[in-house]
Amino acid sequence: MYLLGYDIGSSSVKAAIVEAATGRCVATDFFPKSEAPIKALRPGWAEQRPTDWWSYLKDATASVLSKSGINPGDIKAIGISYQMHGLVAVDRDMVPVRDAIIWCDSRAVPYGERAFADLGAEHCLGHLLNSPGNFTASKLAWVRENEPEIFEHIYKVMLPGDYIAYRLTGELCTNPEGLSEYMLWDFRANTPARFLTDYYGIDVSVLPPVQDTFSEQGRVTAAAAAELGLAEGTPVTYRAGDQPNNALSLNVFEPGEVASTAGTSGVVYGINGTVAYDPRSRVNNFAHVNHTDSLTRIGVMTCINGTGILNSWMKRNIAPDGISYEGMNELAAEAPVGSAGVTVMPFGNGAERVLENREIGCSFHGINFNIHNRSHLLRAAQEGIVFSFMYGMEIMESIGMEIRKIHAGNANMFLSPIFRDTLASVSGATIDLFDTDGAVGAAKGAGIGAGIYNDHNEAFASLVKLAEIHPAKDRTPYLEAYARWKTILENLLK
Repeated sequence: MYLLGYDIGSSSVKAAIVEAATGRCVATDFFPKSEAPIKALRPGWAEQRPTDWWSYLKDATASVLSKSGINPGDIKAIGISYQMHGLVAVDRDMVPVRDAIIWCDSRAVPYGERAFADLGAEHCLGHLLNSPGNFTASKLAWVRENEPEIFEHIYKVMLPGDYIAYRLTGELCTNPEGLSEYMLWDFRANTPARFLTDYYGIDVSVLPPVQDTFSEQGRVTAAAAAELGLAEGTPVTYRAGDQPNNALSLNVFEPGEVASTAGTSGVVYGINGTVAYDPRSRVNNFAHVNHTDSLTRIGVMTCINGTGILNSWMKRNIAPDGISYEGMNELAAEAPVGSAGVTVMPFGNGAERVLENREIGCSFHGINFNIHNRSHLLRAAQEGIVFSFMYGMEIMESIGMEIRKIHAGNANMFLSPIFRDTLASVSGATIDLFDTDGAVGAAKGAGIGAGIYNDHNEAFASLVKLAEIHPAKDRTPYLEAYARWKTILENLLK
């Protein structure tokens, strides 16, 4: 008996087949092999074609079925993880009316800020736990105002995972976690937030019906089965945004537990057992995968858009030609902690929530032409990313989170010893590295939703911890470098 998980990212679509009894991943692959294109028609915009995600999913499915050699009929459930906050709008024929406006697109910032001011901070934060911000509802408001000829043809709006689930099953639905990504879940009423759709002039009927996160959400149609090589009737039993799903993948479900990722963007995501929010709405609050009317489980998230994308930019533009990421890390390690005074602000990938939706760009500070070289710049970039994490973590702690241990997958920036050591040492937290990823987590989530596992502890009993990273015995140079970084940031924000 097997489980199939998909992770619909902005860089690629990944698939994984997991043996349910052992939790072992028997096959995994991703497509495309180079990063998926993102259209940036104007500064701050970011769009992708939903049909491309489906094409990548077909390639990934074919690969894992071939690699595993299993009978598709032995796959008993499918789970879906996906890039959060994207807007997929379709007409009555369920055809996208425009490209998807994805998570890192910042065009809707003014719409969310205006709604926050008009509706009132107390009302928005009390019901949404956030400002409407640059989230999916505000992106739809942008379409309504700027593309009225497109807006009038919209029948339904979906998140990227909702779209993929529809392509698999022919069924339309979302869940409370998903609606909280739109910024359309009212945590006080436990219903869709009609006050915000009314404010934006959007008919609530454009939203899909609401299902539980762990539940049967449709079955693979004959057409999808033929296209993908799956068995008709296979149930889709779980879906969640990539960051709640990453927390699930690391068995982070209960208050005080924290997960982190550091891919294109970077996230620290912790579970709060009480309803709380930052009065300045610099960190995000979402319904976690196990949040219910009777069990409060809020995912508190700080997100930094400029994470792996900065590191890849450094590789293309600063590092020697042809160097690998491992080689780049070795070169960066030639510089001391604190990069001999070089400081990098990693905010070059759009407006940052942690900066109250300011877009200040990436900048380098303290470069001395007689002292510094590539190694200092490369190390400073990684340190700057970590310090931006720490800045958000301090806000999380101010609203009741306690961060003493961070769970992370052994991937992306967490492959870098500099990144890991700096994060542990500046935060004082121990980092536990696990052998898992979003697609494997989605497969196990499907197992929970299908009742194959009794609970999350059974589903993740096989989770393998690879390493523990502890703070340096002498944290002083890390803390001094962070204090310098924070002073520069505060001056930039004046």
